[in-house]
Amino acid sequence: MRHRIEYGLVVAVRGFARVLPESASVGIGRLVGLLFYVGDPAHRRLAIRQLRAAFPTRSEAECRAIARSTFAHFGRLLVTLLRFSRLTPEAMQSRVEFEGEERVRTALAAGKGAIIFTGHFGFWEIQGLAHALVLPPMWLMARPLDNPLLHALLEDVRSATGNRVIYRQGSMRRVLRALRANEAVAMLIDQHISGSDAVRVDFFNRAVATTSALAALAIRTGAPVVPAFALPLPHGRFRLIYEHPVEPPPPGTPDPIHDLTQRCTDVLEMYVRRHPHLWLWMHRRWRDPATEQAAVRGMFPSAVTDEREEPADS
Repeated sequence: MRHRIEYGLVVAVRGFARVLPESASVGIGRLVGLLFYVGDPAHRRLAIRQLRAAFPTRSEAECRAIARSTFAHFGRLLVTLLRFSRLTPEAMQSRVEFEGEERVRTALAAGKGAIIFTGHFGFWEIQGLAHALVLPPMWLMARPLDNPLLHALLEDVRSATGNRVIYRQGSMRRVLRALRANEAVAMLIDQHISGSDAVRVDFFNRAVATTSALAALAIRTGAPVVPAFALPLPHGRFRLIYEHPVEPPPPGTPDPIHDLTQRCTDVLEMYVRRHPHLWLWMHRRWRDPATEQAAVRGMFPSAVTDEREEPADS
């Protein structure tokens, strides 16, 4: 019953977003996020606590304001994605501008594929959709949702422009095949990972357990690593940025996986510092005494909770 209710709510929002003017859809999205801010005190407190720890020089009022804007942003993201996914390719392209997309083409020209990474930042799902409008379609690494109805809907959305999705079970073998075929693979690097496959790096000057998969794959295959970020522009438009590839660690580096993971995390942190309200502060990223608390239920329909990574050399 819960799955049907969640699905029904999302479909209803998608229907309203399709017929309403752009400004009204944005307003509804922000309202949805602010309702979560008011009605979900556990995630609200977590976001504010993590903001305090990440920005120790900001006041309590500033941290609360950023947290409120973060909730509003993610509500807007949900509605925007549902609306954007129903557009024609021509209409999608009219709403985005690309910056640095030639870096992906250059990376693929080397013949080793490309690894594109980002975080739960900005409008990453919009970038995934629009990517294949001007660049070759890519593989998206994701965790399946535990709601099968929403899982199928989200997969349809993500593959609407030609991308394909790789889920965690058996994912490394499929990723290796994609890179050997000189295709691009996209992944997120900003969620807590447990177990022996995690690597601990610094994020906002505190240790976080991060996936080692990106670095292990890049070092094994030689695939260039390209950071990607999607920022909002006025009038419902977006700037999709592809940064310079992250330099691989030099030969002889004692721990190249840690080194490359830290370099990628540093790029993500740079964007989060510039636009803090666009990042997912409601995720319990740091598992240390400064921010630790009992686990809280997810704000949105949850993914399968196995956070372990399959070794890249399997």
